[in-house]
Amino acid sequence: MATVEIFCPVNPSEDPDKVRAAIESIFPDAELEQIDSGFRGTATLDHFAKAIRRQMILDAVRGVMLSNVRGNSTRMSLNKQVATVGKVSFTDRRPVLGAIEVIVKDDDIEALIDRVAPMTVDGEEVKP
Repeated sequence: MATVEIFCPVNPSEDPDKVRAAIESIFPDAELEQIDSGFRGTATLDHFAKAIRRQMILDAVRGVMLSNVRGNSTRMSLNKQVATVGKVSFTDRRPVLGAIEVIVKDDDIEALIDRVAPMTVDGEEVKP
């Protein structure tokens, strides 16, 4: 079973409610707790998987997920400003305002990546 851990800093110049809303626009089922430095919590990849299909960014997501595999996990840094409008966009590891950091763990991480962000040919999902 996959676990999805989320962490997102809240800077003094940011409204915590808006940061929470940005996270929940990508992970609406997130169970978040506010901590001193921001938010942390867990979620599923259900809405995320649908969002990346709507945006037609399967190849980009697959590349990021595969390039960050370490053991039985992978990580992604999502742009929290772009997330405020419900879009998935990746950012560098150390953006000025921070990012929505997502760590996905699964016993078979490659199979999970195949389900969430399958390979495509000419923009169409390759069905096994």
